[in-house]
Amino acid sequence: MFSRSVIATARRAAVAQGFKPVVARRAFSASVVARGGHSHHHEPEVTGPGTLKSLSEIKVASDLVGPGAQPGTVPTDLEQATGLERLEILGKMEGIDVFNMKPLDASRLGTMEDPIIALSAGEEHYVGCTGFPADSHVTMWLTLSRSRPIERCTECGNVIKMEYIGAEDARMFYPSYSPSFHDIYD
Repeated sequence: MFSRSVIATARRAAVAQGFKPVVARRAFSASVVARGGHSHHHEPEVTGPGTLKSLSEIKVASDLVGPGAQPGTVPTDLEQATGLERLEILGKMEGIDVFNMKPLDASRLGTMEDPIIALSAGEEHYVGCTGFPADSHVTMWLTLSRSRPIERCTECGNVIKMEYIGAEDARMFYPSYSPSFHDIYD
């Protein structure tokens, strides 16, 4: 009831004052200010696009830099992507899931003798356990590492084991590698 009277009053006041919409007095294009007489505009160095490599041709981290787009064009994801994003795109183009994003086996409860296996190419792997049977408890996040590859869920007792499938020495590919929490304190 009150809101209708406020709206009606505001409408009457706007009509009584001859309400006019506010319009900019000049175009925004005219508001550019030129400072100084000299133009210090530097053209970017024009470099031609490199070569596209397939997933099988990737050998070192520098191979994961895209060729870039032709000058004056908008780059595609494949031309612009670098690093892990580029690796994922190249893998998807060849039908390979490089990050293995399939869910873990939830058809059984993992035990110490027969754990659920999680493949990992990195030093650490975060795994979410939703219980057995599936979705029987909230997601409990477990941290698996090379130094501590087996973890047990505190809610349901499910045991998950990380199998490392990456390079033997991670520092070879990642010079800025820093050890994980478990590597230092376990």
